[in-house]
Amino acid sequence: MISRMLAGVLVTGALLTAGAVSAPAEPQPDLRAEVASRLWDRSGLSPAAGDRTAVVTPSRQSAKWAFGTAVLTTPSTTDSHPNGWLFVAKLDGGGWQVALEGEPAFGALAGQAPVVGAAERALLSTQDGKDRAGGDFRTGMALPFATGQTWSMPGGPHGWSGDPPPWSSLDLAGGDQRVLAARAGTAYTMCQGWVRVIHDRGYATDYYHLWDNINVDGAAVSQGSFLGNTGTDVTCGGSALGRHVHFALRQNSNYVGIADHNVGKWVPQNGGAAYNGSALHGSTRVYPGGSVHNYGALGFTQGVIDTNGGGVVNKRTGPGTGYALAGTVADGATVSVSCSADGTTHTGRWGTTSLWNRLTDGTWVTDAFMWTGIGGPVNGYC
Repeated sequence: MISRMLAGVLVTGALLTAGAVSAPAEPQPDLRAEVASRLWDRSGLSPAAGDRTAVVTPSRQSAKWAFGTAVLTTPSTTDSHPNGWLFVAKLDGGGWQVALEGEPAFGALAGQAPVVGAAERALLSTQDGKDRAGGDFRTGMALPFATGQTWSMPGGPHGWSGDPPPWSSLDLAGGDQRVLAARAGTAYTMCQGWVRVIHDRGYATDYYHLWDNINVDGAAVSQGSFLGNTGTDVTCGGSALGRHVHFALRQNSNYVGIADHNVGKWVPQNGGAAYNGSALHGSTRVYPGGSVHNYGALGFTQGVIDTNGGGVVNKRTGPGTGYALAGTVADGATVSVSCSADGTTHTGRWGTTSLWNRLTDGTWVTDAFMWTGIGGPVNGYC
């Protein structure tokens, strides 16, 4: 017999005889162990603390490629929620090259991996952590329940794990309890009670505390697809005092502040502390405990009229107050923009601007009284 040490592991095998033609095959490197190691490094936490567990689930694997989820669970006695990322790995040079969402290598490896479907690649290749927002707060998302329903908002903007920023999340409850995808994308079950949907433009959304959630691995979903029911599930950690969905916004593989983005034609606003804050639809402001109606997704060339106090906004025949009146538009109304031009300057809730937007009916409204999500034209200059 012979014994030898390989990477700190004792390997024992039979001594080769003169007639032997090959040595025993070397063991394949431990995929789960290497992904777990990368997971701990990414989290900045130490396994020595003993309060978290690394759960690595390779959902697809070939001889040289693997894809799946990597989650650090947390105790269910605190508000600290689990951390989790998709991973892709390639067996290269005797070891696994592992990349998690948000790392530069993730997009490149996902684009090469035969275990990643063609429909996924366009979305996953952008999940490399690079900042592409550029001051554009448009999401194209509805609220995560049926359009036309009204739910309560028990918690305003707060972090994925409660108080710590970024305040990426809202708590939503009530209605028919059915949690739906806020926008089309590709869905992954991170763990029991937790679904992530990767969208276009670098965005993703997380849905936590679900009961009877779908169990999927890269399934295409449409806006409004069923993901699960509101619940109190904390299988992977965190806390839930009452039945709800913990809805969080991500961009480029990181949680981002949900404030000033538009979901369901509401614009969340931070408060002085986590869970406070509010949500705006036009001039209508709702605080925690209030109700939000899902008006559906705001189009990328649309805006919501915000009179900054109620009433109506005048429409003009041209881009400025020197042009004739051409009617009015109500606070909270959704309008479609055909193009924009500079005109007289006005100040509204979102700042001071000389930009005017020509609506699809041919009339003009100042951009100062309209939420569009960007500081310039949403459909080019006229």
